[in-house]
Amino acid sequence: MIFHILTIFPDFFEGPFRHGVVPRAAEDGLLKIQIYDLRDWTTDRHRTVDDRPFGGGEGMLMKAEPIFKAVDSILEDPRACETASPTLGQEVGQAVSPAHAQVKRIVLLSAQGRPFDQAAARRLAAYEELLLICGRYEGVDERVAEHLADEELSVGDFVMSGGELAAAMVVDSVARLIPGVLGHPDSAVRESFSEPGLLDCPQYTRPADFRGWKVPDVLLNGNHAEIRKWREAAARQKTARNRPDLLQ
Repeated sequence: MIFHILTIFPDFFEGPFRHGVVPRAAEDGLLKIQIYDLRDWTTDRHRTVDDRPFGGGEGMLMKAEPIFKAVDSILEDPRACETASPTLGQEVGQAVSPAHAQVKRIVLLSAQGRPFDQAAARRLAAYEELLLICGRYEGVDERVAEHLADEELSVGDFVMSGGELAAAMVVDSVARLIPGVLGHPDSAVRESFSEPGLLDCPQYTRPADFRGWKVPDVLLNGNHAEIRKWREAAARQKTARNRPDLLQ
């Protein structure tokens, strides 16, 4: 799978993609990450990517023209990922796309988008190529959302300075659903949100007695049927305590 990230701060991603399962998956050829500097598709000497909004108001908006030009170049030119200059292509690893995968999806990351959740991550993991547009400033010209992006997603009901952190979150959550990325095939199955409406059950490790707080006896008796029943009940209890909205 190929992740394309369009941003005005390409250096932002030097940290998030150097740790954990994502760089290991890239080294193993399961995915590729291409980071593109939006300013490379501007035409003026100041490399301008923003302008004042029509109708007045505070702040600046990201212009539609360089975003459209960039996406056209990245996704329509089959050589875009192979011939990208160091400025355009800070690539990680090589891509191996599953034969059954859908082709391409363009996502605008915005506080105005639909909520990004585990179901959305599973859906996006079916594509061969995912292009993430990182919003900035007061937002993006609405014509990008209306006529270019396939969907507009938000990682939470809060506002951040830009979409770069959101893009890193999307890449991480989608990447771990690609077969082979996680060490165990069930790792992405038995966790929070893997079953709709439920968080993961409480988990414990050694020591069995820490400061007088003991691990539930059922987890120590080796009876897998009882452990499974306890985990199901404990998952519902934790969901009811921390996220009762999921049970409605």
